[in-house]
Amino acid sequence: MTRADLQVLIQEVGILPALRVSGLEEALWVSKALRRGGIPIVELTMTVPGALDVLASLVDHCRDFMVGAGSILDLEMARFCAERGAAFLSSPGLDPQVVGFAVEQNLAIIPGVLTPTEVMSAWRLRPDFLRVFPCSQVGGASYIRALKGPFPQLPFIAAGGVNQKTAAEFIRAGAAAVSLGGELVPTEAVEMRDENRILELARRFLSIVRQARPASRPDLPGDDSGPRFRPSETAVPA
Repeated sequence: MTRADLQVLIQEVGILPALRVSGLEEALWVSKALRRGGIPIVELTMTVPGALDVLASLVDHCRDFMVGAGSILDLEMARFCAERGAAFLSSPGLDPQVVGFAVEQNLAIIPGVLTPTEVMSAWRLRPDFLRVFPCSQVGGASYIRALKGPFPQLPFIAAGGVNQKTAAEFIRAGAAAVSLGGELVPTEAVEMRDENRILELARRFLSIVRQARPASRPDLPGDDSGPRFRPSETAVPA
């Protein structure tokens, strides 16, 4: 899958699951459950035990699924994940070397940002999305809304403090998508292999996102009311 594929998929689904599991078996089980629930994308965090091996196996076993690597902290880790087939890279913060590497490799990249200065610095590097983290500590949805003032066309993914009560608020505030961990994939559901619980939560969050979006969204695929988002065409205000 290409960078453009990732942009379209995340914009359409509106959810980016962050996967924190004990190993490959759980990763496969959760990924397949999410796929059946309508979410064909997952971000495997590099905090998972044996993360690189799990990533490689997950990519190999889930060909109809977009598997990315999260919690990328340096260039070396970015290279390792790319070699193992990650469809995209994600980081909790901004490392220009990591973003530059991904762009050079034509690999989708989602760096973390928080302040307006970080937003401007990151976007000049041409990433695909900007992960605003941690949202809850700086005002939640109201902070996303504040960022959309000077940066109306930039695609933010809200991370931190997203749950069933707040997800709609983040989308209405202007987030292109929300990042979800335990709220979407509870530890107890994984341990009990309670697929019905995962399916229920996946469908519930998809419904929340869908209903929170305006009827017309120029930045969403399939909407002819405006141009689709493209990183190289969206300028950061001076």
